Amino acid sequence: MQGQEQGQDRTVDLDAGLGADAGDARRVARMRLVLALSALLAASVDLRHLGGSAWLPFFGYVVHSLVVCIHAEREAPLSQGRLIHWLDLGWYTLIVLLTGGVHSAFFLFFFFAILVASFRWGFEEGARVTLASVALFTASGIDTTLEENLPRLLVRATFLLALGYMIVHWGRSKVELRRRLALLHAVSRLSNPRFGVDHTVTGILQRLQHFFGNSSCLLVLRDKESGACSLRMLRAGERPASPQAAAIVPEAAALLLALPAHDSAVLFRGAPWAALPFRAGAWAHDGRAGRWIRQHGAACEGLAELLETGSFISVPLPLCRSEGRLYVLSRTTDFRRSDALFLAQVGAQAFPVIENIELLDRMASDAASQERQKFALDLHDTAIQPYIGLKMGLAALRNKAAADNPLVEDLDRLQEMATQVIGDLRRYAGAVRNGAGRTDFVVPTLLRQQAARVRDFYGIDIAVRIEGELQVNDRLAAEVLQIVREGLANICKHTLAHCGAVRLECTDGLLKLQIDNEADGNQFFEFLPRSISERAGALGGRARVRRGDGGGTSVQVEIPI
Repeated sequence: MQGQEQGQDRTVDLDAGLGADAGDARRVARMRLVLALSALLAASVDLRHLGGSAWLPFFGYVVHSLVVCIHAEREAPLSQGRLIHWLDLGWYTLIVLLTGGVHSAFFLFFFFAILVASFRWGFEEGARVTLASVALFTASGIDTTLEENLPRLLVRATFLLALGYMIVHWGRSKVELRRRLALLHAVSRLSNPRFGVDHTVTGILQRLQHFFGNSSCLLVLRDKESGACSLRMLRAGERPASPQAAAIVPEAAALLLALPAHDSAVLFRGAPWAALPFRAGAWAHDGRAGRWIRQHGAACEGLAELLETGSFISVPLPLCRSEGRLYVLSRTTDFRRSDALFLAQVGAQAFPVIENIELLDRMASDAASQERQKFALDLHDTAIQPYIGLKMGLAALRNKAAADNPLVEDLDRLQEMATQVIGDLRRYAGAVRNGAGRTDFVVPTLLRQQAARVRDFYGIDIAVRIEGELQVNDRLAAEVLQIVREGLANICKHTLAHCGAVRLECTDGLLKLQIDNEADGNQFFEFLPRSISERAGALGGRARVRRGDGGGTSVQVEIPI
């Protein structure tokens, strides 16, 4: 029973909500208590001849069920673990042993443990409980009268194994359905627009990678108008170095797009052993006929060798401006046909919406570019030109002054300052006109400029620490800079501190920002800056205030990226 089905099962780590649902735990605990009381009642009616010690398992199981039920009503972790149904197996074995062994009608109780394990924890846990139940029941029937009880033992053990397998299969379907619904719900929730399309696509690939277990995800796209090709790949066990797609040559993209059935879902499986060649092959799904058609495997075998994988599933993406395919690769897992069809559903639901977001994002970027051009021209006319006029006036005034005039030095200094301001304004106008540069260069520079202004105007030394690479786009960078600006303003206006620190890092899928100030002699009290908290919440993150080292205040912001 464990062979093929268990090899196909890939539920490595179910979400906590699947196995530890408080509502399911309460219902199961109540049914367990009803089952224990009914067993005690049945034994008191039909098994009055039992000795005193034979009643102990019944009373013990009632007490066990009552304790678990109380913990379940309180939503305690004890009632939501896997240990409970294994304890059930131990009680059932004792009850069967003391009530006739192979002749006991209480062997049907084993099905309760199989049901709980299968429908709450999936195929693997249900299969283990099923095999353990069969083994324990068989062991309870081995006695001196084995020869005359052998037919009954074989029938009941086979019945327990067969029906247990069916329960396990249905339980796996239920758990897998819940996991698929959870994934569809996750990919249907659009990412925050401030993060951009790249983060949204990378997030979908990460969720697919987690869903399919030890697998890699690959997305290849080719623009229909320009012919530009891009590739995103998440390898198993690795975090993406950057959410940006990598440009590839059209020849490489053609290899990934040119499958035998370019408009259908494709499943390829390599032979796990030389003795099982029938397991290998390539199949394409015919959507109109609703059936799978076996394909010539040479092209898929070459592609699998190129991608260094043992099996893969691939689906086309229904896009308007581009054509592309989504791959899920694995060296150890044999994908099923239902996996390929589900991947097609994910692609059909998520990527057309992302394409629309990308179009709207491009329109917004074009509008922002036009606005930057207008702002740069206004800046030149309203700020730079007056400074140029001021510089010319200072130059004329300097020419009128004699060499022995005591204001010559001051006029030269003012003229030099005007020249520096004009240069700064022109560089700023050029940056506005051309758009933001790379955030990993711009953000640290702007943070240090803010710290320098605070030191010059307020006399507060702010240390800036940037750890790692900042994988943020220009929009998120602008929000982060605004949060830092508000945090430093709070230090200047509401504290007597003489030094502080700003720490920024990207780690574990989070952008972590920390703004600290030294203790200023005032008593620390709990508070939460409203503007910073609202900005962090709008980005899907959170803000909190903690007592820092030495009694100071530490504002900590975490934003998922």
